[in-house]
Amino acid sequence: MRAPLGRCRRLTGPAAEGGSAVACAVTLPAAGGGYRSPRRRANVCVLTGQCCSLGRPGHTEGVDRGLRDLKREATAQALAEAAFELTRERGLFGFVTADVVERAGYSRRTFANHFSCKEEAVAAVAFGGVDDASAILADLPEDLPLLDALLSVMRDQFTADTLVRMRELMAMARQYPTLEPYVLSVQQRMRHTAQELLGSAAGDRYPAIYVPLLFGAVYGAVMAALEGTLDVHLDGENDATPASMDYASFLDLTFDYLRHGL
Repeated sequence: MRAPLGRCRRLTGPAAEGGSAVACAVTLPAAGGGYRSPRRRANVCVLTGQCCSLGRPGHTEGVDRGLRDLKREATAQALAEAAFELTRERGLFGFVTADVVERAGYSRRTFANHFSCKEEAVAAVAFGGVDDASAILADLPEDLPLLDALLSVMRDQFTADTLVRMRELMAMARQYPTLEPYVLSVQQRMRHTAQELLGSAAGDRYPAIYVPLLFGAVYGAVMAALEGTLDVHLDGENDATPASMDYASFLDLTFDYLRHGL
């Protein structure tokens, strides 16, 4: 029997009790499906008999949870992508959950583990294409002003493809009233998560009121661009007008106002 996906097989007997690091086998997914042959790794925790690259008991459990979380996120995103594409092709009322799972290659039970309905799956696509902002912030100098750090995240994280998809999702929500509450819920979750992350990056360098004011101003400007209140043209769209502003110029202008005032 194969070991569970991404998990080391637990060692028993002398290998686990001998008090020295030994090698263990890990079963990993292979590109194109199936599994690779077990890979040898060293540093088994001698107290637990489990593989641990750091040689600490319990470390493997954290790795396992991380792998499971990544797999779960990938599954949810695949289902969301399928639901979004079907809405594009057929309209929200032109398909059912069975069509989503068939296209994504999963079971109905798997779908039910992630979403309560197809509307929730469609709305969840907003998370796709957005890289981990915490990783971007971690690579920036610690003394970089928060305004400049936020600008870097906006440039690197919110690509044109991501924004076009979010704008399209908002248009779908206006067209299909049953979809709107789920889109609003996703927006609220994204806003809450982003503001918490920005607050962590700010630390105690700024007054408490600064982070929510800064985030609120930027969020409001981006939403105005996505909703069409501001004439911001995104790459990949064909409805540019002579007065349209490209996204890069929009960001520069927005942050220039925030930095120097109107």
